Amino acid sequence: MSLVPRIIPSLLLDGKKLVKTIRFRSPIYIGDPINAVKIFNDKEVDEIAIFDIYAWKKGIQFDYLKEIYEEAFMPALYGGGVKTINDLEKVFMLGVEKVSLSSEAII
Repeated sequence: MSLVPRIIPSLLLDGKKLVKTIRFRSPIYIGDPINAVKIFNDKEVDEIAIFDIYAWKKGIQFDYLKEIYEEAFMPALYGGGVKTINDLEKVFMLGVEKVSLSSEAII
């Protein structure tokens, strides 16, 4: 049996910015998330993971996430700020296939 490699880029959001961090501190702006998703579409990655690193305190940006996921032509995972079943349902309604939960989630 041979393993098939899968490419799954992870994007970190800080508001509407794509950022790079070290241990989720001192985010550095590296670009536009929607543009990054378009690039990964062209590269035909297997899946994409998007984590909003400050959604736990600022709330989930459902409208902006909808814009991002409308551009994604691959399976998608979302993580960040999901605390209730209602949040979970709203994220799934955006077309996300998987949700990453942390200890903050009350489900």
